[in-house]
Amino acid sequence: MTIRLGGIIFGLVLVGVLLAWSFIPDTVKYSAPTKSPYYAFHEEKLKPAGGFSFDGLGGKWDYQQLQRGYQVYKEVCSACHGMKYVAFRNLEQLGYTEAEVRAEAASWSVPGLDPVTGESTMRPAEPTDYFPSPYPNEIAARAANNNALPPDLSLITKARPDGANYVYSLMQGYVEPTEEDLAKAKELAGGVEWETPVGLYFNEHFYNANIAMPPQLYPDLITYADGTEATVEQMAQDVSAFLTWTAEPSLVARKQTGWFVIGFLLFATGLAFLSYKQIWAEKKKKKA
Repeated sequence: MTIRLGGIIFGLVLVGVLLAWSFIPDTVKYSAPTKSPYYAFHEEKLKPAGGFSFDGLGGKWDYQQLQRGYQVYKEVCSACHGMKYVAFRNLEQLGYTEAEVRAEAASWSVPGLDPVTGESTMRPAEPTDYFPSPYPNEIAARAANNNALPPDLSLITKARPDGANYVYSLMQGYVEPTEEDLAKAKELAGGVEWETPVGLYFNEHFYNANIAMPPQLYPDLITYADGTEATVEQMAQDVSAFLTWTAEPSLVARKQTGWFVIGFLLFATGLAFLSYKQIWAEKKKKKA
């Protein structure tokens, strides 16, 4: 009995640890390698007031926010960044109708072939097409961006630690370094004065503080279709939520499924324990 009961307790503890690992940020911390003196001045990321709607065990998508985030991507980010793993048809998951998706796809141009000559040309996109890159190849992308390669944004929030908050912070990190920042950088660099090279921009949340991308968001840069005020914080939050969805559209469904799985495991554990008691009840009486 002791061994079996211990096994049941161990299983419950293991489920609890896995839950904490999956849902509670920074439950398990790893020892990080030594970082460069030019690492981000402020590693702790900004977070929206109240957090994102998809945070936590019961998180849900805010579809209006996702649509606003798509608008920010289309009108601001798509000039330099593609989303090669996201198809136009996926926009139906954000609440757009099939007709709206077709119209939205047609507003983009993708590479195609002339049906008569067979030559390469550009054609209106269809729902089955994927979001195109703004550049024909990597060489052209680097040539247009001071030799920096703009990353594809499909999976950016999965590719960066604390991805949603990372994007949210990065979009607001274009500030002048404070005297405290400069003093800290000088100390870490062995007395070398800090300066931002020509062609780069200081961003306190970028990993080496100098980024090739210039500031992108300004107040009232776009006009939201739903009338929301387009502050820098609002646009940063919206596009961060949208890019979280592009990276993991099944995030909310996975959390909801997790609750059913945990409930089933607990139910099965209870049945196993009751079965054990039932099977061994007569044998214990005889032994007594």
